[in-house]
Amino acid sequence: MSTDSSDLFGALFEAPPANRTVPVLVPMPAPKPYSYSVPDGMAVEPGSVVQVPLGPRQVIGVVWDGGEDGVDPKKLRPISHVFDCPPLSSEMRDFIDWVATYTLSPPGLVARMALRAPNAFEPEPMVEGLRFVGGEPERMTPARARVLDTASDGFSWTRSGLAHAAGVSTSVVDGLITLGIFETVFLPPPPVVAMPDPDFAAARLEGPQKQAAEEIVSDVGKGEFSVSLIDGVTGSGKTEVYFEAIAETLKRGKQVLILLPEIALTASFMERFQDRFGAKPAEWHSDLAPRMREKVWRQAVTGEVRVVAGARSALFLPFEDLGLIIVDEEHDPAYKQEDRVFYNARDMAVVRGRIGDFPVILVSATPSVESQVNGQSGRYSTVHLPTRFGDAAMPDLHLVDMRRHAPERGGFLSPVLIRAIGKTVEKREQALLFLNRRGYAPLTLCRVCGHRFQCPQCSSWLVEHRFRKQLQCHQCGHAERTPEACPECGTLDHLVACGPGVERIAEEVERHFPEARTIVLSSDIMGGVKRLRLELEAIAKGEADIVIGTQLVAKGHNFPLMTLVGIVDADLGLANGDPRAAERTFQLLSQVTGRAGRTGLKSHGLLQTYQPQHPVMQAIVSGDSDAFYEREITERERALLPPFGRLASIIVSAETRHDAENHARGMRNAAPQVSGISVLGPAEAPLALVRGRHRFRLLVHGRRNSDMQGFLRAMLSQSPKERGSVQVQLDIDPQSFL
Repeated sequence: MSTDSSDLFGALFEAPPANRTVPVLVPMPAPKPYSYSVPDGMAVEPGSVVQVPLGPRQVIGVVWDGGEDGVDPKKLRPISHVFDCPPLSSEMRDFIDWVATYTLSPPGLVARMALRAPNAFEPEPMVEGLRFVGGEPERMTPARARVLDTASDGFSWTRSGLAHAAGVSTSVVDGLITLGIFETVFLPPPPVVAMPDPDFAAARLEGPQKQAAEEIVSDVGKGEFSVSLIDGVTGSGKTEVYFEAIAETLKRGKQVLILLPEIALTASFMERFQDRFGAKPAEWHSDLAPRMREKVWRQAVTGEVRVVAGARSALFLPFEDLGLIIVDEEHDPAYKQEDRVFYNARDMAVVRGRIGDFPVILVSATPSVESQVNGQSGRYSTVHLPTRFGDAAMPDLHLVDMRRHAPERGGFLSPVLIRAIGKTVEKREQALLFLNRRGYAPLTLCRVCGHRFQCPQCSSWLVEHRFRKQLQCHQCGHAERTPEACPECGTLDHLVACGPGVERIAEEVERHFPEARTIVLSSDIMGGVKRLRLELEAIAKGEADIVIGTQLVAKGHNFPLMTLVGIVDADLGLANGDPRAAERTFQLLSQVTGRAGRTGLKSHGLLQTYQPQHPVMQAIVSGDSDAFYEREITERERALLPPFGRLASIIVSAETRHDAENHARGMRNAAPQVSGISVLGPAEAPLALVRGRHRFRLLVHGRRNSDMQGFLRAMLSQSPKERGSVQVQLDIDPQSFL
């Protein structure tokens, strides 16, 4: 809203009388809705999007369920304005309440995620168009003739659309307008994407893919809540299978939401969708232009958009008639939000399906342990795709024991991997080197005095980014120019980089293969998402010989010429105390090695490791994922870890260590004595200092049937109040333990 509009609404406060009150949920961390009066002549209902005064400001809110609260309307401030958009459905309101209750978050902050496009609450303005009214110009030219021929169909056109369709410049159209041959009309705004056609290019699936599609379509066709897990190896045709479920849902007149972990980078997915349905889905992610976000929000709530492909936040789009949610790469940690409202989009997608009574499909080549257990117990129906689509075979995987095949001094690539890269490049095929570590080196120190470069605001080392000549903290973003002399002892030219990042691996590759075309893929690449998309397209077209990347390369990309994948440090993810470390490492390495050989070329994968006997390494090279999951599930069950137990993490932070520790101890002492639930800590968090704030952690552990939320509410009600700089963050079902 503009300032002028807000002033106009403010002028209404005193004027209209009111005879009833309604609860309005505002996007603030309040525990419940506020009461407002409804002016005479104003029509609102539960779900109506409104503007209300809150203190001196005007804010967006939603009329909530609950009815009158008995307060005299004359004592309340009135609703300022009702927006002309469909109300949030009862299912959407129930979903917001459920998420707030489960995550112990203020419901207003959850509702805020559903109202993230404020300029979309009013209808889009009409578009000025043209309609042919007859007649001919005195001077007819070939260009004018083409315009008149195109416009003679009786339809209305936009000025630029008519010029483009006729193959002329807009000045030709302007000349005909001046002569009165066209009249001005107003057209509805165009849709953000064309309507998808479920029969546009139906896939010809065979064997396991056809059987899987029939099972999935059968579940979706029932039109009721169910959860299906498509568990298939990389390149097995999982996307084509769930495309058939989308087609069935569209035929039933329902909308579809596809969640993807890195939607901003998956241009190839959009193209595959267009090839199948004749139109792209609407996109929803943080890199979308604000105007486009507003259009997508509005057209999703009115039903004009039938399919949305988006990041986790798309789960809170208020669709008109949602009939299917697909969670692709359901195991991906990117589905966990760890800011303000902590939630896992995969789990909340299942909840939204249950509340709306429609099917949910989870998809992964390496499903989460939680989904595997739900599949084994019968809560989810499981569809297996054990082989790749067509003639493609899985890559041959081998471990490279770094104790026997050590790199040369100062290097990080074993002779075995270097020889394999050379052979691959000679055959004009592509090699991928994976290292999940950005920058040039994770630590820089002085050879003379031992000084280590640490972030002044965080308990983490500064990472050298040699391309940018910077030392950077990957926790808070602090950056400083790489010095020539040690700031501690002043010695010149004695700073040494310790350990490799992708930039350092690129330097080593260029030393061995100076003629090869090399690309580095990392989330901090200069140029952001736009450049990353261009780089990915270049790789897919074969315009690179060697690709060096972080976990971005594991996100479902299809590189036709990729026949070698080398894991530079396969042990990296195992070197911490995270109870999900083995699962995460298995998933990540399996996904990365799955980039090879997807089009039928013979492919290989080499994993450099100092722990060749580790169960994760053995499971990956043997291809026996069932044995890995069986072992991991058994260990989780023995330790009562999720999904056989429940966890909640409490992070207490403050500007001083003393305040953080004291508050954390106060919370620990306030914990009620409940059978089956225990509180561990407080202990200093592994990242004890982030952005200048000291952090202590409490971990709450309970049995599977424990009332974790009830326990935490009781604990919080008896805990010391947050004072001064103290802040408390609560994370139900934590994914990160840092």
